[in-house]
Amino acid sequence: MAYEPRIATALSGATRSQLDYWRREGLLVPEVSATRPVLYSFRDLIALRSFVFLREKRPLQTIRKALNSLRDIGETEHLSQYRFVAQGRRGIALVQASGEGAIELVEEPGHQLTVLALGDVLRSFPLDNIEVPNLAHPRRRISVNPGVRRGYPVVSGTRVGYDLVAGLVRDGVPPEEIKDYYPGVTAAAARDAVSFADYVDRAAERTAA
Repeated sequence: MAYEPRIATALSGATRSQLDYWRREGLLVPEVSATRPVLYSFRDLIALRSFVFLREKRPLQTIRKALNSLRDIGETEHLSQYRFVAQGRRGIALVQASGEGAIELVEEPGHQLTVLALGDVLRSFPLDNIEVPNLAHPRRRISVNPGVRRGYPVVSGTRVGYDLVAGLVRDGVPPEEIKDYYPGVTAAAARDAVSFADYVDRAAERTAA
């Protein structure tokens, strides 16, 4: 699935200006298309959420240093393959795949750490005045699954895009009557589609703090 910046912003918590800046600086270049139209992959979304999660705890220059250290130690996988955590007072650590330890990337690059607690960036987390939604279920009845329409947000259990349902409700169709258009969409799911569409609109209007 190729996510346009508007959806990438909503599902990652990053602002549009942050997406543009991180792309220009090479911190996170969209792997689908880095030029117009700019398009992000599902893996990009996971990496962006990690950036946003860390950005609340560490300045951008610290994150940049961590990424440089990552490359220096020979780690060249897509950033979505890694898990990062704010470590100590200023550091950022890379969690090892085994989950048994981590490698410090900033304060003492390469230093082995043994105990690490990491919040899962795939779950919802607060950011400024919004709640960045759970990536798999940005609303209870809305889901994001790479295996369904390549990850486009849909009404759970269907292949119906949230925006199609939200558009009908916004045009005056009562949620209870959405099933006349899409039999698999309940009134509750229609309300969740509108709620998520409203969130996408708000997220698109956010500016970087």
